[in-house]
Amino acid sequence: MTREKIDRRRLLQAAIGGTVAVSAATLAGPTSALAGSPGHGAAHGVSHGAPKGRLLPRNKLGIQLFSIRDKVSQLGFRAVFEELSRIGFREVEFAGYTQNTAILGRQITVPEIRQLLDDNGLVGAGSHVGLGNFTNPTQREIEFENAQILGLSYVGTANAPTGDNTVAGYRAAADVFNQIGAAAARRRLKFYQHNHAGEFAFATDQPQVRLYDVFLRHTDPRLVYLEMDIYWAYVGAYRFPGFDPANYVLANKSRYPLFHIKDGDTNPDNPNGFDIVEFGAGDLPFADFLRKVNRTGKPYKPIWEQDTAPNTLPNPPGSFGAAERSFQAMANLRG
Repeated sequence: MTREKIDRRRLLQAAIGGTVAVSAATLAGPTSALAGSPGHGAAHGVSHGAPKGRLLPRNKLGIQLFSIRDKVSQLGFRAVFEELSRIGFREVEFAGYTQNTAILGRQITVPEIRQLLDDNGLVGAGSHVGLGNFTNPTQREIEFENAQILGLSYVGTANAPTGDNTVAGYRAAADVFNQIGAAAARRRLKFYQHNHAGEFAFATDQPQVRLYDVFLRHTDPRLVYLEMDIYWAYVGAYRFPGFDPANYVLANKSRYPLFHIKDGDTNPDNPNGFDIVEFGAGDLPFADFLRKVNRTGKPYKPIWEQDTAPNTLPNPPGSFGAAERSFQAMANLRG
């Protein structure tokens, strides 16, 4: 390792306030994994009885950069990738390609980001891009070009298919997604959609029909893939009951190449039913979900995300602390 990289590491540790030390202290606080507490770690399958096999591959865990957007903005991709590599993450899902222009005196380029991935032993897992960028043919090609430079196999959107929550609206949206997926396939890319809770609502014109079912039925499985955000899927089941999130994966085994490993803690005062928390601090049934999903035998990319991570206390280290604690909880998840 060069002296320049060692010095950068020292500067980074100073900037984040000593992630490792604070992380260890924080594990005893209110945002801990609570592995021995009923309804928390136990719900994830991390306590009681003889140890069982890992449910997630430690050497393939990924991160959605939106979780640490404050660090990307403040410190830039180089420092962020160095820290993610140190923590143990191996894959990165993008949420934009910009950083503070003061870092380089200009904006970083996509080829430079790719070089930083390579320098730190990281691989691009995917990228979230606004749906409007894909419906515009010119901008779509730019997004596909960026994805190929970064070495991505997958590129997608976290936008809902449409704001028209009728059966006809979702069928029309499925046609648009098929067209985008076909364009991606011509570039040897796979296009995906990331869900929130609203996709699991019922159609306003046909209250017995779930919108997500319409979308799945009318998108071509060879062209349109899904990234299930597990937290939002369980919120969907809470708000619009009548389904088990894992059953969608079991019924569509080849359509879910990515998952957002996002945890939630039950809160009846939250209209969503759960608060977003660090992985391991919640009570979503991850062990049960992953046992079912793993039985399909289909490979997938497990990507940690916590929308609230920049506000994690203590701050600093904020989102880096949440990332490190969540990585360890994911790596140790057994069932």
